[in-house]
Amino acid sequence: MISSLPFLLLMIWSLFWKGWALWKAAQNEQKQWFTVILILNSVGILEIIYLLFFQAKGRYWEKVISKLKTKH
Repeated sequence: MISSLPFLLLMIWSLFWKGWALWKAAQNEQKQWFTVILILNSVGILEIIYLLFFQAKGRYWEKVISKLKTKH
C-alpha cells in the first residue's frame, strides 16, 4: 500500500507557497500574476519564482544580495 504521507506533505508545501504568492500578488495589485498563480498548479515552483523575482515591491532576492554586500 502506498503511503499518503508524501502526498500530504506535497499538498502542504504547495498550499504554503501558493498562499504566500497570492497574498503578495494581491497586495501589489498584480492581477495577471494572481490569475496565473491561482489557476496553475506547479507544486510551488511558479510561486517561488514569482516571490523571488517578479513581485513589484520588496523583492526578496534583492534584499538578500544587499545584505550580503554589506557584510563584506
